Amino acid sequence: MAQQPGAGGWVTFLPLILIFIILYLFMILPQQRMMRKKQEMLQNLRRGDRVVTNGGLHGQITAVKDKTVKIKIAPNVEITVEKDSISRVVKPVESG
Repeated sequence: MAQQPGAGGWVTFLPLILIFIILYLFMILPQQRMMRKKQEMLQNLRRGDRVVTNGGLHGQITAVKDKTVKIKIAPNVEITVEKDSISRVVKPVESG
């Protein structure tokens, strides 16, 4: 029995389609979730939050503006950084 012409056309693209689906599920989708989570974290920054910057500085937020925050990193030492440079909010360890 001979193959009909054009019957295998979509089958040749099947591996490419599967690779794109796998790429989307394992790389693109998790990256989008991470970006959404970081944007939410940056929007919820408040005065008094303890944070870590991308450069590794630990400090406490003293003021929040649209695109910047002031961080107290030592007594009488405050720096102003872009919100995007905040890598995470540190939760204080509860004692008790």
